[in-house]
Amino acid sequence: MRDGFPHPYTESDADAWLALATDCDRAPWMFAIEVNVEAVGGIGLERGRDIERHSAEIGYWLGEPFWGRNIATAAVEGITRRAFEVTDLYRLYASVFVWNPASMKVLEKAGYRREGTLIRSGIKDGVLLDRVIYAITRDPGLPYVVEE
Repeated sequence: MRDGFPHPYTESDADAWLALATDCDRAPWMFAIEVNVEAVGGIGLERGRDIERHSAEIGYWLGEPFWGRNIATAAVEGITRRAFEVTDLYRLYASVFVWNPASMKVLEKAGYRREGTLIRSGIKDGVLLDRVIYAITRDPGLPYVVEE
């Protein structure tokens, strides 16, 4: 979870997120994760720029009472499938702190592959940490030269 994400998460934080997520001009790839008509988390993609314009970082969170029920995995699978169906993205990736094996398992179950570890690449709660990068590509059989 990035530092920009409020903690503790309040009702006014939720209202602000919903306002942003429903403004399709600003954030067309931000969604609530819903269970029984209740928002229990969030998921989104942030497209890269310049030479990384065909890649996007995926981020997600899920309320603790909903952990361990394959909800996050289903959400990651769904947004991945949809992104590859309707956008020109070729690669989606996620950065996970080394102390979060549950999130790594979510990505692995959704078909993402561990690419490597970024040593001492993030600070959380004042602690310098390693992050693990996971990624998936639209079609691993595509040639590396892409005509635009």
